[in-house]
Amino acid sequence: MNRTVAIGCGCLAALAVVGGVIVLFLANGYNGLVRGSAEVDTKWAQVQTQYQRRADLIPNLVHTVEGAANFEKSTLTDVINARANATKITIDPSKAPSDPQQLAQFQKLQDNLSSSLGRLLAVSERYPELKANGNFRDLQVQIEGTENRIAVARQDFNKAAQTYNVQVRSLPTALYAGVFGFQAKPFFQAAAGAEAAPSVSFPSFSPSGTPK
Repeated sequence: MNRTVAIGCGCLAALAVVGGVIVLFLANGYNGLVRGSAEVDTKWAQVQTQYQRRADLIPNLVHTVEGAANFEKSTLTDVINARANATKITIDPSKAPSDPQQLAQFQKLQDNLSSSLGRLLAVSERYPELKANGNFRDLQVQIEGTENRIAVARQDFNKAAQTYNVQVRSLPTALYAGVFGFQAKPFFQAAAGAEAAPSVSFPSFSPSGTPK
């Protein structure tokens, strides 16, 4: 009888140990998903911050360019419309999107704005009064810097999303990730034939206002 009781107690102890190990293993995987999801959200917030900074710079740029005599109205209108479209789509800046189509639309509109800005600043080289305008040159430098920060922020977001997606889709976390609401995140797609997010070339001016 005592031996039977001892064996039973031993089995229960073994089961408790195994159960504890499993719980710790699952908890570790769950915590990893939490950290990964939080990192993706943080990187997404940084992307949104840079896009918002660019959107905030454009009204001043438009106002400055409007003062140039005979500046191509269609080019300026393209920028105004592209900014309006890009700021029309809203995604929670504190929460990375889970809908691939939503992110794709967001990217398309933001990339269109980048292209419109690039064309405007390229056309501005033909207007000496703009090139000599200190405010315009300052805005050009700020926009160029913001475009670079956008590219970096997008790359950082993609890395975080891809790392998190591996966690979500790998065993054993794949067995319970969905139960706790963890889903793979979409990320920015490179343009066809490109290795990275689209880049925009802006004219660079010397302090005197002449192109470098």
